[in-house]
Amino acid sequence: MSDLVSQRIKRHAHACEPVGICTLTYQGRFLRRRMLWTDEGLAFLVDLEHTESLNHGDAFILKDDTMIEVRIAQEPLIEIRGDDLVRIAWHIGNRHTPCQIEPNRLLIQPDHVIEALVVKIGASVMKVVEPFIPEGGAYGHGRTHSHAH
Repeated sequence: MSDLVSQRIKRHAHACEPVGICTLTYQGRFLRRRMLWTDEGLAFLVDLEHTESLNHGDAFILKDDTMIEVRIAQEPLIEIRGDDLVRIAWHIGNRHTPCQIEPNRLLIQPDHVIEALVVKIGASVMKVVEPFIPEGGAYGHGRTHSHAH
């Protein structure tokens, strides 16, 4: 098991020949130290120096220099549509809620309080199951946790 430890990641490793694929949710892609399993069942330890936010196509580099590719999992989300998406996005962002912004819709993780808020201001909501790739924000790669108030 000593070779099945990753202490490094490679960004945008699409061209590599991975020894496995690890499909992770939005929460699961934010890690520093954790046991993970490839989709095929191979266990490996992630032991990074700092907490990282991983994206589709990144890879864990094992001690023997083989790679395990990161893929984004499908997960339950709330799709938000409305005539004033800019205003709705502002309200979501004001609550520091991760949000995937697209031209005709917004996607958030299930949150009944935010759902009620956006419906109150004129949006329609629908449950969907899709990959979640929210905006990273100006303060960090993939996450907005690192800024101070």
